[in-house]
Amino acid sequence: MTTRTVDFWIDPACPYTWLTSRWVLEAAKVRPLEVRWHIMSLAVLNEGRDDDPEGDPEGHLWIPVRICAAVLREHGQKALGEFYAALWAERGDGDGKKWINDPATALVDAGLSAELARAGVSDAHDDAVRASHAEGVALLGERTGTPIVAVSAPGDAAGAPIAFNGPVISRVPRGEEAGHLWDGALLMASVPGFHELRGAPADPELDTLR
Repeated sequence: MTTRTVDFWIDPACPYTWLTSRWVLEAAKVRPLEVRWHIMSLAVLNEGRDDDPEGDPEGHLWIPVRICAAVLREHGQKALGEFYAALWAERGDGDGKKWINDPATALVDAGLSAELARAGVSDAHDDAVRASHAEGVALLGERTGTPIVAVSAPGDAAGAPIAFNGPVISRVPRGEEAGHLWDGALLMASVPGFHELRGAPADPELDTLR
């Protein structure tokens, strides 16, 4: 079977995006997929809104995505994936995972310099964040959210990708269950005119990722 490229846009601070990213990696174990990480930003997505759906008036959501941009620029795709994994890794403190780990600690855990954490409080990488964000959002429109997934067209590298937002999941399926969800998501997203399917909401089961 032909390997398909999966371009995956993340806001690194979103717990549901984290679960979806782990699902895609599980699906890649049973389907021929190659995942490439990109960054987007809920802070950018919500600019100019009258409300603040993320409850982040001080702009803390900028910090992890700026660091991700610095990691990607200086160390590439593999390092970004490893840093993202370290941001959400269970640290064995017994309290259960509720949000990301300290970025500087995650950088070290990923084999990178803790000095890159300084990028989180600088605007030096904001243009890169906005450019990557715009690339992902252009696939679906401004009313989308994180994550955005774009899958290369089969047998035609120049064809338009199949793109979709989500799926939003509260736990990570494994093995063929992950593969079946992948097959279904791709099938629905490839139907012209399809744009949304919603189930009952549930809190993210972050402590099940071990």
